[in-house]
Amino acid sequence: MGAGPAVAGGTAATDPGAAVAAAPSASAGSTSGSANGAIYEGSVVQTRWGAVQVTITVTDRKITSVAVPRYPTANRRDQEINARALPILKRETLDAQSADIDTVSGATVTSDGYIESLQAALDAAHLS
Repeated sequence: MGAGPAVAGGTAATDPGAAVAAAPSASAGSTSGSANGAIYEGSVVQTRWGAVQVTITVTDRKITSVAVPRYPTANRRDQEINARALPILKRETLDAQSADIDTVSGATVTSDGYIESLQAALDAAHLS
């Protein structure tokens, strides 16, 4: 995984498996429209390992896609952890249709940041 754009307080990366392209930096709860639904950005959550941000695509009040445009990638261990954890968190989000998901063992810090950012996106979409 290559290095992504620099973000204050940490390094960011674009999730190569994301269904939604990384959006420009914006405040929590921003939204944009698309032919396939509205995209809502969660807040950028600063964790001790780096920034985490979640975006969701909502169509007919259902989360249809989840992307993680920012997550820790400062070292090989961060990359390994997030390569395993992010697909699990995204799948659980789509299944639960909420932020009521479990943290991933071995990726607690990223999971907590993900859930906090996800909740902000859900709040912006009025789905919480």
